[in-house]
Order: sequence, then C-alpha cells, then structure tokens
Amino acid sequence: MMNAYKYIRKNIRNNVKENLPSWRKQNSVVKIDKPTDLKSARKMGYKAKKGIVVARVKVKRGGRKRPKRKAGRKGKNKTIRKTLKKNYRWIAEERAQSKFPNLVSLNSYKIAKGRDNYFFEVILVDPNKPEIKSDKELAWVCEKGSQDRVKKGKTSAGRKSRGLRKRDPTNKSRPSVRSGGRKGK
Repeated sequence: MMNAYKYIRKNIRNNVKENLPSWRKQNSVVKIDKPTDLKSARKMGYKAKKGIVVARVKVKRGGRKRPKRKAGRKGKNKTIRKTLKKNYRWIAEERAQSKFPNLVSLNSYKIAKGRDNYFFEVILVDPNKPEIKSDKELAWVCEKGSQDRVKKGKTSAGRKSRGLRKRDPTNKSRPSVRSGGRKGK
C-alpha cells in the first residue's frame, strides 16, 4: 500500500517533466500559490497560512562565468570561469530575498535540474503578520536578529556552504576556513 506522500512524489515527477519547458521561459524568481513538493516543503517549515509565501527560483548552472578580458595579458590570467564559493541553494535563497525584501527566507529545497538551470522553491515568511507572531514555531522570525538571515549565511544552505554542519572538535575548518593556519603567528 502506498501512503499519500508516495502518490504526491509520483505526481511531482510527472508535473516537473511537463512544466520544465514553461519554467525555463519564466522570470528567475516567481511567486507561486502552493509548493510543488508538499512533503519537502513541510519538512522545511511550510504551513498553509497567511504570511507564508513560496517562490520558485531559477539559477543558471555552470559555475561563475566572467566576461573574457580583451586587453593583452598572459594566457593563464585570462580565466573566465571561477568555482563558486556558495552553493546554488544559497544563491537561490538570496535572489528570492532580494525580490521580496519585506519577507524573511525560512528555508529552501531543490525541485528540478534542467539542462541549463537548477530550480529551487524558497519558503519566505512575513514577520509583520499577526498569524506569524502568534505561531509558537515561527515567532522567532519576528525578532530583529533574524531579518538578514540569508545575507549572514544563517539558513541551512548557508551554514552548509560555510562548513558549519559538522560539530566535531577535530574539524579544523571551524569557525573560519581562512583563520585555520594563523594561530601561532
């Protein structure tokens, strides 16, 4: 016997395949009525109530491309592609946050991977709504320190990209990757 979420998962794959061409033509950040993947959204903190918004974000694949330099220089200095310091999910959260500046990014999850783009759904919360202020699980979003969560890298994707997931005492990359070798100097 299959439970409801298994049926939802099966339908999501079919819907994504059908809708991917139309998603490619849309803008990079689009507000949607309800999440595509309900199970993942609920796991990330989504609730069907006023003050919670879901946005689909399209992020280009292929690292960070830069325009080719025209002036004369050594061949090795003409690099046009750099590896990303952030993961794509974090970038998607930042773009959704900048599109909706009055909302706070709660979390995000990946929906699809197309030939040129990744598609993420970002859950955004309005901290000024009384429904959010009265909710015990989401009231912390209304505090002053959580307004710029994405920019500070405090969301799940940001913490992962900064290397803060592991709390092992032998992990030398905490608290900062760049300050690791400077202790004795």
